[in-house]
Amino acid sequence: MNKFDKSNISERIYTNLRLFWRENRQFFLLLFCIVFFKSAIADLSSISGASMQPSLLDGDKVWINKLAYDVKIPFTEISLAELSDPSRGDVIIIDSKKAGKRLVKRIVGIPGDTIYMQNNALVINGEPANYEILSKDEDSVIILEELPDMAHKARLSSRYVSRTSRSYGPTIVPERQYFVLGDNRDNSADSRVYSFIPREEIIARSSSVVFSLDSDNSYLPRGERFLASIDD
Repeated sequence: MNKFDKSNISERIYTNLRLFWRENRQFFLLLFCIVFFKSAIADLSSISGASMQPSLLDGDKVWINKLAYDVKIPFTEISLAELSDPSRGDVIIIDSKKAGKRLVKRIVGIPGDTIYMQNNALVINGEPANYEILSKDEDSVIILEELPDMAHKARLSSRYVSRTSRSYGPTIVPERQYFVLGDNRDNSADSRVYSFIPREEIIARSSSVVFSLDSDNSYLPRGERFLASIDD
């Protein structure tokens, strides 16, 4: 093959690439915007497992706000600026190094808090939580847990479980770290297992369910959870 043939082939390739880009550039620009939005601004996250019942169910798709606390470099977890601090009661998405996976938990203790648990009863900074039983059956008790500046539902097992897993502390939450729990207290691997959560591992906050598919019922939609608030 002579130089002239090689030049023609290169020119045809270049011409075809230009034509391909011209015909598809709107699609690629739209795709980039979608990926950028999902990476840096907001996204959907799937809930798997029972650790956040009754607030979140297996099969829920939740809206997560990635600008709740930080502005990060797109496609990375590198923070450019801190916008606000996580608050007690926030439901957060955690990129946990100790767990080796993403977790969805609720913040119970913020930096400087003294956390104490005795048989699932929480005491924060010497102030015991108030509890109200909302419902109960042979397997579980649903309670309203009232902590300083927050109230939410939680689930306790009615069956025998180790009392060791129901007690913790007292301990002081270190600077720039957080104490998190699953709302399903007897079925959650959280700060009682993985210890405190560093602020840099908190990647987003969630406050609502977008839609939900019931894995126990042929993945049919749960209509009552469409655009539902997590803490309703």
